[in-house]
Amino acid sequence: MAGAWVEPEEGKFDFSLIDGLLEGARKNNQRIVFLWFGSWKNGISSFVPDWVKRDTTRFPRVRVRNGLPVEILSPFSAEALAADTRAYVKFMEHLARVDAKRRTTTMIQLQNEIGVLGDSRDRGEAANAAFAQPVPGPLMEHLVKNRDRLSPAASKLWNAAGARTAGTWTEVFGVGPLTDELFMAWHFGRYLEGMASAGKRAYALPVFTNTWIVQPEDRGPGDYPSGGPQPLSLDVWKAAAPSIDLNCPDIYLPNFPDHVAAFHRDDNPLFVPESRGDAGGVANVYYAIGQHAALGYSPFRIDNT
Repeated sequence: MAGAWVEPEEGKFDFSLIDGLLEGARKNNQRIVFLWFGSWKNGISSFVPDWVKRDTTRFPRVRVRNGLPVEILSPFSAEALAADTRAYVKFMEHLARVDAKRRTTTMIQLQNEIGVLGDSRDRGEAANAAFAQPVPGPLMEHLVKNRDRLSPAASKLWNAAGARTAGTWTEVFGVGPLTDELFMAWHFGRYLEGMASAGKRAYALPVFTNTWIVQPEDRGPGDYPSGGPQPLSLDVWKAAAPSIDLNCPDIYLPNFPDHVAAFHRDDNPLFVPESRGDAGGVANVYYAIGQHAALGYSPFRIDNT
């Protein structure tokens, strides 16, 4: 459900599309998982309303190495967070009014394949100021408390920099694009935590993210959306966004077992929101459920198969 469809004019909301989808699902004895395309879809901000697209002062964009803005809302924008949260809460309040008794809607996907494309991090003024600050205390506390359970990638990066328990981002994790990725993961996570927690106060449905996973041709963060929930950054997301129930992989690559193993953890049950719908996808369903107790598997564009 795109923010542009729900709030085409600021402060004016239209839920007719939602109501039509609910009605169709009920007639066919189906359930719905709504996708909220608010600030980001596939790493860019293509589904924001026109009034957000036009105002780059109020809603600043990510800036990359050349200093130019790209069409990605900056997660350091308090105005963007406030606007997206208001619309999302209105949506959840509407669902609570029209669907709480029927429970046609089972879960919400918040944003889509979040992260920065074109660079490893936002290099705008607000982002640079935050990057120079110490790693937030709650994140350091989480890492220290869960030291023995961190993902191998996160543990390796932290230990290689000396496993410090305080310092700036580069002091704690070292200098490089992977540190940038963890920095963005924290701030994207905090943005989504603000939205998810507010939405759950209106209607307490489970909420999940989906991840554009690293592709074989990718050389580093920014080739894939930097800051999204990846195996490297899952622990950062868990600390930043406790109101997110699941962080889930979109898997089209052939090495399906490796990817589900990286995302299925004691603190992160497995759900696959996008994947192959061919014969290989059928096999993936059985593997995901049998080996990883997956909650579900969603083949992409199954209506074309």
